[in-house]
Amino acid sequence: MGKMRMTQAITAALADEMRADASVMIMGEDIAAAGGPFKTSDGLLAEFGPKRVRDTPISEMGFTGAAVGASALGLRPVVEIMFVEFLGVALDALVTEAAKFRYLSNGQVTCPMVVRASVGSGLGFGCQHSQTLENWVSATPGLKVVSPSDPQTAYGLMRAAVRDPDPVVVLEPRPLYAQRGEVVTGEEGVLEIGKARVVRTGSAATLVTLGQTTGAALAAAEAADLDVEIVDLLTLVPWDVQAVLDSVQKTGRLVVVEESPAAGGWGSEILATVTSRAFGSLKSAPFRITAPDVPVPYAKDLEARYLPGPTEISTQVTEYLRTGLVPEPWWIREGIAR
Repeated sequence: MGKMRMTQAITAALADEMRADASVMIMGEDIAAAGGPFKTSDGLLAEFGPKRVRDTPISEMGFTGAAVGASALGLRPVVEIMFVEFLGVALDALVTEAAKFRYLSNGQVTCPMVVRASVGSGLGFGCQHSQTLENWVSATPGLKVVSPSDPQTAYGLMRAAVRDPDPVVVLEPRPLYAQRGEVVTGEEGVLEIGKARVVRTGSAATLVTLGQTTGAALAAAEAADLDVEIVDLLTLVPWDVQAVLDSVQKTGRLVVVEESPAAGGWGSEILATVTSRAFGSLKSAPFRITAPDVPVPYAKDLEARYLPGPTEISTQVTEYLRTGLVPEPWWIREGIAR
């Protein structure tokens, strides 16, 4: 065990899988000689060479399509999409082809490929480079979708994604790349896709989080001394229904904290499932804490308001526990929008 930044944990996971399996290769823009635009493949070219660590042209459509073909023929490519928004031009290869090969071939052809993408607001990249866009991939049968919340989960989920027999999308919270933490490497550090983790126990409410909202929820709970249980999903598809149900049946309340805008966010699926399967356990109406339905602002102070941070989370959860009613988000409380 040793301390690593999240970027280093991702690099370590890729290196360990490449050492263990000669069919694993990585490809993307600036990932070889430059070590990756965010240094998540630093040093891999020197160890594994240009056939397994491939710089590509600026053509997400081209190299994602190449990865689909390579995976169908026996390789395990890991594709890096610099910003998740750039995946838009390659969605056909991913959601129409890779995600459907197993189904269309009756299991004879699979696509064991990984698509990595940096996501999230908070670093001043502007509205075209700061989204999370989980809804682009989470409603596609045939894809698995994971998102780490710290260096350890980045290492464990990345190794699990590379090993998976089907395509996996890894949404990496860019603001957490510099975060440092203890990382258990080797087999002991590999996580299971589809399993959530309880990162804080409590009895008054369940907070379900993903990616960088996990840290924000933990900070809110500590600052306001909230008696809440925090369930870090880690896997969005297939999400750990039983872990969430077990927690809600204990606490009687559910709050989903997500970075995505209110409209079309992944938390709606969590609320729908819990309401239909554990309605009798609920003491209060469940609700979501989200970002507003606006583009991510560029200005630093506005961007800080956009993301559901510890202050907004503690404000809403405190009001919820005090009154039993669903609180209004900040943009409604302050009369900015409805």
